[in-house]
Amino acid sequence: MYCSSDIITFVILFALAGEFLLNSFANQLNIQNINQVVPTEFKDYYNQDQYRKSQLYLRIKTKFVQISSFFDLIILLSFWFLNGFSILDTFVKSFGYNQIITGLLYIFILGLLKFILSIPFSIYSTFYIEEKFGFNKTSPTLFIIDTIKALILSTLIGGILLSFILMFFEYTGESAWIICWTVTTFFLLIFQYLVPTWILPLFNKFTPLEKGGLRDAIINYAASINFSLDNIFIMDGSKRSTKSNAFFTGFGKHRRIVLFDTLIKEHTIDELVSVLAHEMGHFKKKHILKNLSIGILQMGIMFYLLSFFISYKELFDAFGMNSISIYAGLIFFGMLYSPIDFFLSILMHISSRKDEFEADRFAFKTVCNEEPLIKALKRLSVNNLSNLTPHPLYIFLNYSHPPVLKRIEALRSLKKDQ
Repeated sequence: MYCSSDIITFVILFALAGEFLLNSFANQLNIQNINQVVPTEFKDYYNQDQYRKSQLYLRIKTKFVQISSFFDLIILLSFWFLNGFSILDTFVKSFGYNQIITGLLYIFILGLLKFILSIPFSIYSTFYIEEKFGFNKTSPTLFIIDTIKALILSTLIGGILLSFILMFFEYTGESAWIICWTVTTFFLLIFQYLVPTWILPLFNKFTPLEKGGLRDAIINYAASINFSLDNIFIMDGSKRSTKSNAFFTGFGKHRRIVLFDTLIKEHTIDELVSVLAHEMGHFKKKHILKNLSIGILQMGIMFYLLSFFISYKELFDAFGMNSISIYAGLIFFGMLYSPIDFFLSILMHISSRKDEFEADRFAFKTVCNEEPLIKALKRLSVNNLSNLTPHPLYIFLNYSHPPVLKRIEALRSLKKDQ
């Protein structure tokens, strides 16, 4: 049984306000949970002044997130209750295009407005906050180029996928959700090839790791765990930030292990091998395949629910729309779906934290020494000014990785058990 427009309005408003208030509460608890004393594990890595700097970074970033989130909420509610969705619908229909072109134009304008409104926040975050704490290496020219590239890519790729979705829901009837699920899954799998091969190189330079001690150590370790590895790349992350990381992307022969140049600069060979052991652990434990499968299943559920609400009159009434359209239904369902998405994200974080512990255990067992990974985690935390004492609620809502002290504690317990 469907709901009235008033109930739908209440559900969406409750979800939007509830998520904002819950995150605000968690942010406040996170700030209050700051410990002025450097944790014992980090005594040799932080002096008191450096530790205070990390806490100041947390405070400023949290305040920034609060303000930007509040701004986004106010803009959305204002646009909604000032009949912005209906006014925009009338505007795009005035061009006289077919439903597919009209829908693409409608969604593009909404996305463009959101994109434009986000730019001042991106500028402030990059050129004030990150600059203030010595992280930013992005020049104004590079920032503009990145912004233009991101806009073009999102428009091109999003436009192609949206065209298919709009077309299928417009013309294929009750089977539309299955077709959309199938096509979107195909796009997702294709992206596993496109992202490392074509998209990431548009933003960063990827250089094969040169022959030497580090490459030999990585190749030898990979061979010891029967991990086929041909491509190890160094990414020029230093042209945007001093922060460091490593990641694994792609499938099959197109998979890549990528090290930030900033990571190589700050860590020993043993530490770098342990970091990559952790990343390879995700692959060997099938975490990547598991997460991809879960993502595909979630898409199927979402498209199935979408098929019930995409033309549901009361949903359009809740947003002040005089006519029903597939393209507007996509936007409105996305907002109605937000409570489900919020809870699913929490479950995914729980699963992800479990995976991180498992990858740490894999690295420990295959490297046969916990210290390199512990040292690497400590250096990463210090170099990135990570929060060492996050509040449990904040972790529950936001952390895809366990807090660093919990990871270190787990690694030390593995050593004791051994």
